[in-house]
Amino acid sequence: MDITDEQAKAMTSAGLNLIAQALTIYDEQLKLVVCNAPFQHMFSLPDRLVTPGATFQETIHHLATRGEYGPVDDIDSFVTERINQALAFAPHYMERTRANGHTISVEGSPLPQGGWVTVYTDITATKAQEKLLHARSDALSDQVLAHAEQLSATNRERAAMITTLEETKRQLTESEARTRLTTEMLPAHIAHVNAAGRYTFSNQRLPHIMPGRPTTIVGLYIADALGAFAYDRIKPALDRAYGGAPAVTEFTDDTTARRIRAAFTPDGQNGVYILSTDITEETQTRVALQQTRKRELAAQVISGLAHDFSNLLTIILGMQSRLARQSDLAPEAQKLIEGTLAAARRGGALLSSIANLTGPRTLRPEATDPAQLLADLTTLAKPTLPAGITLSTDNQMPDAPVLLDKGRLTDCLLNLILNARDACGAAGRIHIALRHVHDTWIEWSVTDDGPGFSASALEQGIDPFFTTKGSEGSGLGLSMVYDLTKSAGGDLRLRNSAEGGATVVLRLPYRMALPDTAGLVLLVEDDGDIRANVRDMLMALGHSVIEATSADEASALLADLPDIALVLSDIQLVGEGTGLDLADRISGQTPLVLMTSLPTDHALYLAAQQVAPVLRKPFDTTDLTALIAPHKVAAQ
Repeated sequence: MDITDEQAKAMTSAGLNLIAQALTIYDEQLKLVVCNAPFQHMFSLPDRLVTPGATFQETIHHLATRGEYGPVDDIDSFVTERINQALAFAPHYMERTRANGHTISVEGSPLPQGGWVTVYTDITATKAQEKLLHARSDALSDQVLAHAEQLSATNRERAAMITTLEETKRQLTESEARTRLTTEMLPAHIAHVNAAGRYTFSNQRLPHIMPGRPTTIVGLYIADALGAFAYDRIKPALDRAYGGAPAVTEFTDDTTARRIRAAFTPDGQNGVYILSTDITEETQTRVALQQTRKRELAAQVISGLAHDFSNLLTIILGMQSRLARQSDLAPEAQKLIEGTLAAARRGGALLSSIANLTGPRTLRPEATDPAQLLADLTTLAKPTLPAGITLSTDNQMPDAPVLLDKGRLTDCLLNLILNARDACGAAGRIHIALRHVHDTWIEWSVTDDGPGFSASALEQGIDPFFTTKGSEGSGLGLSMVYDLTKSAGGDLRLRNSAEGGATVVLRLPYRMALPDTAGLVLLVEDDGDIRANVRDMLMALGHSVIEATSADEASALLADLPDIALVLSDIQLVGEGTGLDLADRISGQTPLVLMTSLPTDHALYLAAQQVAPVLRKPFDTTDLTALIAPHKVAAQ
C-alpha cells in the first residue's frame, strides 16, 4: 500500500513526539517548520508558538517576558541579540540553568538547505551527580575532580559533535546517491582510471554505449574491459591525457559497428576522466551532409562545362548529319561520320550520367522485404551473366521489412554484380551476402573469384571517371554506388578476399519499417489545407486520425493517449519545436514519419533522414501507402 504525504507527515510527527529531547527546526527566515510535543511541554508554550510559521522572535520574546532567562533589563535588546546569533547559523553547544532550577543543554546545527535544527536536553540529573561528586570532594583530589568535570563536559560536547557528523554524513550520502543516479541516466559512459589504468569509478553505462562489455568494471584494467581492438584505438589519446593534455578520439567498434567518441581529461593526480558517447547517428548525418556538399560543388563546376560541352556536341551532331546526307561521299568517309556520331552520342550519354551523379536526388525509402529484394535482384542479374558464371546468395537478415530506397539500391547492386561479371570473364562465381549488423547497419557484400582489385583500384575505385575497363567503362558505376551509400549516411568499402577475388561491402543505416496495421495516427501539421488532405489519405487507408499543429501539442496528446500507433509530422511547425524535437521526445517509443517540402540539401532535411523516414511534399496516396502500408500497394 502506498503512503500518502499526509500519512507520512503524521508518522513523522508521532515519531518525533516519542523522543525524550525537545526538538525544533526553523527555516532561513527564522520561522518554525516543525517541533515536537516535548518542546511545548518543556517550556510551557501556548499553541500559537508551536504552530508552523511561528517566528523565532515571538518565541524568544515570550520566554524572556516570562522570566525563562532570569532578570532581563531590556527585553527588546535581548531578543535582537538572540536573533542575530540565530542568523549566524553556526553550530553551537551550551548549557544553562532555567528559572525553575532545571538545567538543560542546547545544541544547534545548521541545515544544508538553510535554517537550523536545535535539540534541548534536560541534564538536571547529570548535574545532580556532579554536585554529589563535589560533596564528596574531600575523598577525591582536586585534580581528579577537575578531570571528572572536564570529562563529563567533553562527553556531552562529543555527543553533540557526533550528532552533527552523522547528519552531515547522511546529507553527503544522499548527495552522492543523487549524483550517481544523475550520471547513470546520462546517455554516455563516464569513468575514471587511475595511474595503473584501472577503473576507480564508472556510471555503469559502458554496455549501453558499447554492447557486450561488462557493467561492473571498477577494479578492471581498461584494456580488459574494452577489449584489445578498442583499447588499441584509444591508447594514443589516453597516453596524451596521462601526459597532462586533454584528448579526443573517434573510432568504429569492431564488434558492434558503432561509432564511438571518447574524451580524456587529466585529473591532475596521474589519473584520467573518460567520457564516451555513441555518435553513430551523428556520423551518419555528417557523412550524408558531406556527400551533399560534394555533390553541390561538383554540380556547380560541371554544370557550366556541361552546358558548353552540350552545345559543342549539338554542333558536331548537326554537322555530321549534314555530311552523312551528301551522296558523293566515299565509303571510308561514311564510316568516319558514323564513328563521329557514335562518339558524340556517347558523350551525350556521359553528360546524362554526370547530371544524374551530381544533380539533386531524393531518397525515397519504403518498406522493403530484404529476402524479396534479393530474389528480385537475382532474377534481374542472372540473364546478364555468361553460362560459366554462377550467382549464389546468403540472406541472414531477420524476416521483417526495413526502410530502403529499393529502386536506387537495386541499381547499385546490379552495377556491382556487372562489375564482378566483367572481372570473372567467361567463368567464375559471384556471391551476394546480406546480414544485419548490431541493429545499426544493413550490410550487403558482393564477392567474386576474379583477379581482385589492383592497388590503384583499391585506392581510387570510387573516384569519378576511374576505370580499369579502358574505353568500355565510363568510370561512374562505383561513384554512383558510393553516392547512394553516403547520401543515406552509409559506407562503402573495397577489399580483396583472402581466398582471392574482390569484395565490395555496402552498408546502409538499419531502419525498421512501420507496422502495416491500421490504428490511431497522430497527424502534426500547421497548414490546415494540407492537414485535411493528409487526413483523408490516412482515413482511406483505414486509420483513425487525431491532429495537432505544434510539437508541444503533439507531446501532450502522446502523453494522454497511449494507443497512438503512428506519428506523421511535418518538420517545420508553429512554435519553437520542430518535427526533429518531437522525434527526440518520442525517443523511438512510437513509430514516426516526417514530411517536408525543404530542399534535400537543407540541414533539417539531412538530419531528419537519420532519425525517421521522410516523405517529400507534394506526395499522393501512393507515396504514403508505399511507406506505411506496402502490402496494400502490392495488392493494387
